[in-house]
Amino acid sequence: MKSCGVTVATTTSFGDEAKKMAAGKASGESKEGSLSLTAEEEEVLGGLDSRLFGFVRVHEDGARTKALLDKAVRCYESLILKAEGKMESDFFCQLGHFNLLLEDYPKALSAYQRYYSMHSDYWKNSAFLYGLGLVYFYYNAFHWAIQAFQEVLYVDPSFCRAKEIHLRLGLMFKVNTDYESSLKHFQLALIDSNPCTLSSVEIQFHIAHLYETQQKYHFAKEAYEQLLQTENLSSQVKATVLQQLGWMYHNGDLLGDRTTKDSYAIQYLQKSLEADPNSGQSWYLLGRCYSSIGKVQDAFISYRQSIDKSEASADTWCSIGVLYQQQNQPMDALQAYICAVQLDHGHAAAWMDLGTLYESCNQPQDAIKCYLNATRSKSCSNTSTLAGRIKFLQASNAHHPKTEPVLCLSQTPILQQSLPVHMISSSQVDGLSSPAKRKRKSSPTKLLEQLCANKDNLNTGEKLMLEQLESQFVLMQQGLHKGQRSHLSEPNDEQLPFSTGPVQYLQPASTGIKKQTAHQTLPSNSLTHGVPLNHLSSHIATSIGQQDTAFTKDSKPSGNRSLVPETSRHAGDTPNGCVVVKGLSNHVERLTAEPVCSPNNGNCTSPNLLISDSSQIPTSLFGKASDNVGTGACDKASNIHPAVYTKTNSVTSSPSSVISTTTPSKSTEQKATHTVTSLTSPQSRLLTINGEGIDNLQISERTDMSIINHKSSPQIIPSMCVSIYSSSTEVLKACRNLGKNGLYNSRIFSDKCPPPRPPTSPYPPLPKDKLNPPTPSIYLENKRDAFFPPLHQFCTNPKNPVTVIRGLAGALKLDLGLFSTKTLVEASNEHVVEVRTQLLQPADENWDPTGTKKIWHCESNRSLTTIAKYAQYQASSFQESLREENEKRMQHKEYSDNESTSSDFSGKRRKGPFKTIKFGTNIDLSDDKKWKLQLRELTKLPAFVRVVSAGNLLSHLGHTILGMNTVQLYMKVPGSRTPGHQENNNFCSVNINIGPGDCEWFVVPEDYWGVLNDFCEKNNLNFLMSSWWPNLEDLYEANVPVYRFIQRPGDLVWINAGTVHWVQAVGWCNNIAWNVGPLTACQYKLAVERYEWNKLQSVKSVVPMVHLSWNMARNIKVSDPKLFEMIKYCLLKVLKQCQTLREALITAGKEIMWHGRTNDEPAHYCSICEVEVFNLLFVTNESNSQKTYIVHCQDCARKTSGNLDNFVVLEQYKMEDLLQIYDQFTLAPSLTSSSSYCPVNIK
Repeated sequence: MKSCGVTVATTTSFGDEAKKMAAGKASGESKEGSLSLTAEEEEVLGGLDSRLFGFVRVHEDGARTKALLDKAVRCYESLILKAEGKMESDFFCQLGHFNLLLEDYPKALSAYQRYYSMHSDYWKNSAFLYGLGLVYFYYNAFHWAIQAFQEVLYVDPSFCRAKEIHLRLGLMFKVNTDYESSLKHFQLALIDSNPCTLSSVEIQFHIAHLYETQQKYHFAKEAYEQLLQTENLSSQVKATVLQQLGWMYHNGDLLGDRTTKDSYAIQYLQKSLEADPNSGQSWYLLGRCYSSIGKVQDAFISYRQSIDKSEASADTWCSIGVLYQQQNQPMDALQAYICAVQLDHGHAAAWMDLGTLYESCNQPQDAIKCYLNATRSKSCSNTSTLAGRIKFLQASNAHHPKTEPVLCLSQTPILQQSLPVHMISSSQVDGLSSPAKRKRKSSPTKLLEQLCANKDNLNTGEKLMLEQLESQFVLMQQGLHKGQRSHLSEPNDEQLPFSTGPVQYLQPASTGIKKQTAHQTLPSNSLTHGVPLNHLSSHIATSIGQQDTAFTKDSKPSGNRSLVPETSRHAGDTPNGCVVVKGLSNHVERLTAEPVCSPNNGNCTSPNLLISDSSQIPTSLFGKASDNVGTGACDKASNIHPAVYTKTNSVTSSPSSVISTTTPSKSTEQKATHTVTSLTSPQSRLLTINGEGIDNLQISERTDMSIINHKSSPQIIPSMCVSIYSSSTEVLKACRNLGKNGLYNSRIFSDKCPPPRPPTSPYPPLPKDKLNPPTPSIYLENKRDAFFPPLHQFCTNPKNPVTVIRGLAGALKLDLGLFSTKTLVEASNEHVVEVRTQLLQPADENWDPTGTKKIWHCESNRSLTTIAKYAQYQASSFQESLREENEKRMQHKEYSDNESTSSDFSGKRRKGPFKTIKFGTNIDLSDDKKWKLQLRELTKLPAFVRVVSAGNLLSHLGHTILGMNTVQLYMKVPGSRTPGHQENNNFCSVNINIGPGDCEWFVVPEDYWGVLNDFCEKNNLNFLMSSWWPNLEDLYEANVPVYRFIQRPGDLVWINAGTVHWVQAVGWCNNIAWNVGPLTACQYKLAVERYEWNKLQSVKSVVPMVHLSWNMARNIKVSDPKLFEMIKYCLLKVLKQCQTLREALITAGKEIMWHGRTNDEPAHYCSICEVEVFNLLFVTNESNSQKTYIVHCQDCARKTSGNLDNFVVLEQYKMEDLLQIYDQFTLAPSLTSSSSYCPVNIK
């Protein structure tokens, strides 16, 4: 069964109960006019599921399909009502698909919910997961959409809509500022030759814009210019690319002087307007460029064009206000700022400029109110500066007599209270004040017309506004003399907010979209930092309607999770921003974005954007108002997809131990305006099952149906009845002919296990007095103590997440001087050192660069140097510290209160700015010729901590993995940080402090890594890839225990499997470290779990667990039953995969060429998706002929070349050899020697 084809399934029945019900009502059909489906309709419906979303016509010329789906939904809902919900689970899944294709998302969500609650193996149905992901995507619940899409790719790597999934994952990671993941998924979408809702040109635009978002301007410029060279480039794509280039020259860090860059910026923007003269955004940006070089009249003309071409923009009015203020026209500037804050009350730049205006006009009280409004915006980036200014004005106002204001309050009723009082009637202001109603009629130009039309009925304030607007527009039309460049706060002086999902008219072929005026969105933290991105454009395919969505980043909950996380109308929490998606009714017709606010403005939307408030979501998706998500049963099943977060302790645990389908009681309450109720709560059900009826559905006629096909052949993973005790012959027999209909899957988990997920926090939670446990420590006095067998057993005990072995160097007489900086310089002074530039901070705190708030993101920028240069830096840092110490001693002589002085220094240290330091890391000591003396010295260590030993899993890899089965050295100055992490594939690690200074360690047990993963997601960080430093206060509040200790020179720190840790140097020191893999069931289990989690997260596993498992089977005999079963099961899965794939290739007529392996040849990974590729390597014809052997996995090869014509298949192992290894790997008798520390025998 190939998963990439959508075929029409044969019709099936509902079941006996449905048949009886249909037959019982048949006699009344003609009288009641009941609906029924013909055999042809049933056959068509049988082939419709979520995989056709965006590729099947349901509007306009597809009215027939829409009518059929509507009819099927009515029939299904009628049957559900009559059967009181007692239907098969697949019935609800198909109903969800139908509603999804009809873009009825609330009903789709309810139907998918029922399927989830009834089907324990829901995760095996990739079509269901895909449909659920699309629904989450529609509601901007990106956290859950990402999880659903990742699970689709995990359970079905060859899923036919994999390209669409990679596209959407790229967009969502882009919004979440996880740029590395975003780029990877965009590239995966780009190489896929299957159909998608975006063209390759549009995906390339996203990649270019991604570089721009990261301020990698040279990469972005190169990518944009390459796009412009594309043949048959549409005018809208061309206009947007030119617009991006223009603004990047104006605002980016590109080569050239200011004059040259401004000249290029204007040229590109003018070319963009030639391609699209109706782009209000390009006119606005052109005005900004003219304003920056003092061409005031040209700037006003451009701004006026922007207002005429697009809808009301707070950015434009703010910029107009800046120009008026430059020209010393305070009243006109005042009105422009008023327009800006009426359009966008959270526009921090406009409020700050308005405050500056009032200050210049001797109205400090009004200035204070404006500054306060600016600080209330979450997007305000200089809150501390404004707070200081407010205090200064308040103090000055108290000590100085009041002066005559230039702008009296009678003229400006907008500031008679802290929030603006609109000067026109509420009905007129409504279009301005509500982001959901920002249509063209809300433009100030239209306001002027409205005021003129009602001139006789205006009150005093409205007449004043009329006069000022009339004056303002007269001046704009006449133009103004040139003025000096403004020093005021333009909207986005640094960079304009833009969509991280720019251009896209993600338009599926033959798909029409019906415009919806109340699009279901949950706007959340959504302000982008970077250059602007306009819609590509609003004039694409005029026959296709528009649908507007606020494409935003959702906050990520921890612990118990609800469908859609808490939302906000502002977005100051993230530097990335307001992603506006136009035409994205989930089949992504096109993404558009227009920057209309300052980078500090949280409520950033395009003026032509319709954003539905969360209150507009159907009541079926909300529960009662409450501040917190309900607890109790809801904790176990908080929604359709994320409910399965129960910790499992076994790789092969059954789904029943992982999944809870408990339904919460009706008393469960949830906050109505911020979150969506759990999908399993009764409030969220559109279809009730106890005779209570169907919400929002009226059935005026009795319906009965003929037999309907409700199963659309979902992609269910097949299983084979073989076990680890089956012989290789039985395995091959089970695989025979499976290649024709089976589903190739590279998982080495049990088929009974759902996709891996982070564990929840252990229950019950630890009491507060147990959150700082003592660190397990062993003190050695002599060599005998170091080789005492219980030491190894103590270290590898899973109950001990960390062990500090004190005095190891002294007990073993290790010459640590061999690893000193002086010796390293003498041995190889030009050796490469990776340098991490960091901020010097207290070990238990992590502040943003300004020192105003604690954060999780840890600054750590990468560069390269040599040992000699870093040694020089290390020495100069020490000398500088000595000078500072001497200065402090002199100060201590002058001041008697030493404690007060120390306290003051500590306070300054937290306020910033912080000193920059450099950390020398990842210095490779693998060359046994260059570092012979150093590596020989380490052979004095006990076997279980040596770099190479028979009892070390990593010694059986057969090739080198730098830093894991080789030694790495770290050169540190005080404050050098190793950010939070788990070791690669959860292997154990050994770290020895060379000295002379100390290091401080923070350690969290493996059981709690899921909690830290949640914290990383909350802080917009990738647990596996980002640089993060935990906030201890957050951990203690979440009842996470933290081991904290000092590592002194000569101490060895053993980090057990899966332990989370982060380290900071207290003094100047060097450290050496490597990884170790004890031959225990716990170590192997955690390594395989992380291998699979990495695969789901699209992260490369540094340790190739499949390759390692086969080498272990060759080299050792295992006596531990648990370890044996896990290794044997891995061999079984891989053997089945190899045989299944081999037969499929042979059946398809694809030749398999023998290639073999060389000694020390590394394991192979796909060059595209970075999954491990074992035995059968897919190599391009060109790569094979050039002997470069660029490897692809089967899925990436087929995406590039569907029939594999451009690939050759190389085989590295004879099947006979693999079968022999499999059969010969048997459970060995238990070891009787009490002195042995590993349950293995070396063959």
